[in-house]
Amino acid sequence: MQEAYVIVLFLFVLFTLLGTGVWVGLALVGVAFFGMELFTTRPVGDTMATTIWRASSSWTLIALPMFIWMGEILFRTRLSQDMFRGLAPWMARLPGGLVHTNIVGCTVFAAVSGSSAATLTTVGKMSIPELRKREYPEHMVIGTLAGAATLGLMIPPSLTLIVYGVTINESIIKLFFAGVLPGLVLAAMFMAYVGIYAMVSRKWNPIAETGMSLSDKLKNSRFLIPVLCLIAVVIGSMFAGLATATEAAAIGVIGALVLAALQGSLTWSTFIESLMGATRTSAMIALILAGAAFLALAMGFTGLPRGLADLIASWDLSKFQLLMVLLVFYIILGMFLDGISSVVLTMAVVETMVREAGIDMIWFGIFIVVVVEMAQITPPIGFNLFVLQGMTNHEMGFIARAAFPMFLIMVLMVFILIAVPDLATWLPDNVRQAPGG
Repeated sequence: MQEAYVIVLFLFVLFTLLGTGVWVGLALVGVAFFGMELFTTRPVGDTMATTIWRASSSWTLIALPMFIWMGEILFRTRLSQDMFRGLAPWMARLPGGLVHTNIVGCTVFAAVSGSSAATLTTVGKMSIPELRKREYPEHMVIGTLAGAATLGLMIPPSLTLIVYGVTINESIIKLFFAGVLPGLVLAAMFMAYVGIYAMVSRKWNPIAETGMSLSDKLKNSRFLIPVLCLIAVVIGSMFAGLATATEAAAIGVIGALVLAALQGSLTWSTFIESLMGATRTSAMIALILAGAAFLALAMGFTGLPRGLADLIASWDLSKFQLLMVLLVFYIILGMFLDGISSVVLTMAVVETMVREAGIDMIWFGIFIVVVVEMAQITPPIGFNLFVLQGMTNHEMGFIARAAFPMFLIMVLMVFILIAVPDLATWLPDNVRQAPGG
């Protein structure tokens, strides 16, 4: 009962602060401060300063702003137009046609971005006008884009995986490796859905593409070379054990700057805009991480994580039952919080019970990311839905309905991960890392 009382108080203070419009990071600090004052005798000010400094000065965390900056730079290049020109000839003849450019484009850009919002905006600017021009069903254009953009959270470099790794002190590179195969499988599932829908739907009647010879297709493919080279350098350096995540992030920033310069889109204005965009996003995430670290410490002093873990252990749940409880819990939480906030807010409690259940923490990171991806497209706070609403001027209800099949595919992906855990653990167990990775 003591744990239930503490949980109610913590949640009441948290949602009161969030409801008044306080930033998530500051709300977490406020809840932690409240808990320390009420349930411990430790000096709150000294503890808060020490904890926040330790959380903010992590060397591993340096990779985060670097990967964000890389995505910001590429967001301001002509990458999106070039990607469409390179992908379209190969996608046109598949069942589902050019709608596949949404999925493949998001998969490719996710490998150089790490941000769902950046992936959605970049690929959406490219594909929505072109697909509308060719009269593809609007709900498929919107739905596939909303779902496929979430791949930015899983395919490395993933900002959510970096935050998860820092929060539970796991290898960032191992988590990156773990996200590759599930990310590709999820993209393939999205494409399979599009192909099946195109074959069975009577509403599927886009304007046919003109034929293109193999030589012309290969000629257009040259537009994909810059981004594929950048992916090969950034991801390949980690896979080959030549660079840590932080070093690969620095390489990615340099590569993105070179790419932008070669395209002629690197001006002083775009450089400053990309730098300030990365600074704002990094500062926001760092504040959330600092607040979460302080909250985790405060909850530790109250004994709440251990008490909850013991309580759930007393229920004698199997691994599968525990994962189903967490699946429902994170889906509900994701309706009100963004993915990174959901991860850092809950790990202090969830990590203990997951480790005691004998669940691999690398595998669980991918499980969490898939569920957090769902939160990106679930109302009322699905961030991808808001981005799409701004881009298309559709009502939120229409966008949510269009994205719902993608949500169901992600639920299916969770069960595939549970049934085939090697999908997430094989690469981390079999690829060597760079020292310090």
